[in-house]
Amino acid sequence: MEKIYIDSDNAVMGRIVSFAAKQALQGKEVAILNCEKALISGNKSNVIERLKLRRGINSMKPRKGPFYSKDSQLIMKRCVRGMLPDWRNGRGKEALKKIKCYKGLPEEFKKEKIIKIKTNVPSKAITVEELSLRV
Repeated sequence: MEKIYIDSDNAVMGRIVSFAAKQALQGKEVAILNCEKALISGNKSNVIERLKLRRGINSMKPRKGPFYSKDSQLIMKRCVRGMLPDWRNGRGKEALKKIKCYKGLPEEFKKEKIIKIKTNVPSKAITVEELSLRV
């Protein structure tokens, strides 16, 4: 089985996530590295407020979902989940199992060939790490 390693340092999160989802649907194992350094394009305050609003939707009954994590690799994994066709059954469920997200660059992947997705760095952006600290 083919394995793909993606570096998300200074790359737009949406591009990384859509590429990873597409590769996982094709049957490849995908590892997304440096999740905390990925960029979310948009005005910082708007991005933070949008996530705070989503997290507080069900504040009256906190035992019921939706649950949004503050951890940067789990934020990335949830975005990948949103790009899959049906993450509860069938193809989407199998593809989600093949995707792993990591904070930083683990020692085991330093010798592997890592793909860097080239994107234009947006002028207004916030890193996933900064977002996870502010929410």
